[in-house]
Amino acid sequence: MHKLDQCGPATRSRAAGAFNRQPAKKNHHPDFDKLQLRGWKSAEKEGALPTAAWEKEKAWALRMGLTGSDSLTDKSIPTFARGELPHYAGINTFLKAPYIEDVTQVGAYDAAVIGIPFDGGTTYRPGTRFGPQGVRKISALYTPYNYEMGVDLREQMTLCDVGDIFTIPANIEKTFDQITRAVSHVASSGALPIMIGGDHSIGFPCVRGIAECTSKRIGIVHFDRHIDIQEKDLDERMHTTPWFHATDLVNVPAVNLVQIGIGGWQVPREGVEVARERNTNIFTMRDVEELGLAETAARALELAWKDADAVYISFDIDSVDCGFVPGTGWPEPGGFLPREALELVSLVAKEGICGLEVVEVSPPYDCSDITALLATRVIVDVLGTLVSHGKMGSHKSIIDKPVSIPAGPEVA
Repeated sequence: MHKLDQCGPATRSRAAGAFNRQPAKKNHHPDFDKLQLRGWKSAEKEGALPTAAWEKEKAWALRMGLTGSDSLTDKSIPTFARGELPHYAGINTFLKAPYIEDVTQVGAYDAAVIGIPFDGGTTYRPGTRFGPQGVRKISALYTPYNYEMGVDLREQMTLCDVGDIFTIPANIEKTFDQITRAVSHVASSGALPIMIGGDHSIGFPCVRGIAECTSKRIGIVHFDRHIDIQEKDLDERMHTTPWFHATDLVNVPAVNLVQIGIGGWQVPREGVEVARERNTNIFTMRDVEELGLAETAARALELAWKDADAVYISFDIDSVDCGFVPGTGWPEPGGFLPREALELVSLVAKEGICGLEVVEVSPPYDCSDITALLATRVIVDVLGTLVSHGKMGSHKSIIDKPVSIPAGPEVA
């Protein structure tokens, strides 16, 4: 028997038992230049990033956690886990950022993460009160460095975690007042408020908190499958109603509300009627498909920023197809792919924002933390975009009516 040449296909010739062996075909790309790949350019960007903050953090960890055992070769490892490493240890703030116990000091940071553990506005599946915990826990997987962006958040901005707002489980209106008070404090300090929900009812008090600090006009870009703009649901202000009440605020006009991804079988007609009456802006998933991501973002920015001075991003995790985000209260097929959602939110954020909320992560329904992981990615991608486009801190210019909230008495 004849063995076939492993280098290429063999065909039998007219001569019995003879084979014509053809050499393997090789594809040559003489004009290919690996240096023009985005991957190589990203590698070059990393070489230009500073490392001073990382070196400082390692020194701080040794000071706070004691020097490590004599048997360790890496002398930067402390005895007690402090800071980013190891990812599986430590007390999880968002991205292992410093926990600011004294919230009067929040203004020393560029951005502040605020947990809002509240699901009293939920109309079907509760559990989003555990959203902040879930997102913080899985955020430990990430480093502050993004390869494609060429950004290191630790080196190029300051981020803190102020912990959670004290919400009132049995009273949505008191909780709204608490949320507005907390967000207005952070916004007034100059730190960029980054809110982790919590159900989508928190959208109204979060926007109200920022709106209280400024006389300027605020637009909203809202990513969701649901329209969330009816006045009431089950006779209360719920997670289906935030934009009715937010756009009642004098400096948050409905014409600057842009909703992206709306559609499917979970859009109450009461909300559609309000959207029509208030002349809001709605992009369905089919609109996004037909326009493309770049054009969708361009038009959304044009509408949200028209005569406005700042834009707020509200990202509902259920805007993503439910196959990717099982851990949410109102899962819906047909939404964004994760890569599409991340691209869109980054395109919107590159013009600057005055606040970001990520809502409706419900860990009790999650699978392997994948929903919380995507929520984390939305936040860090927005922060990275703000840094890379020089927009971190741009929101400070609109804070012309800062609020002042008294602290409690000194403790001996």
